Amino acid sequence: MDADEEDENVKQLSECAALYLSLQDCLVESNRNWKACQAHVQALKACEAKRNKSEKS
Repeated sequence: MDADEEDENVKQLSECAALYLSLQDCLVESNRNWKACQAHVQALKACEAKRNKSEKS
């Protein structure tokens, strides 16, 4: 699977895909420094929690 295919799969996953892609961009820009990207991590985590909660109802 190449990067384009992977990006396409991510876009199809959920409404949280844009947050995931922005996290990936942050990690690339910060040389994979997770501490520098915590705002992105927390936003993605919150989106996934909201999505999971709505799927269960």
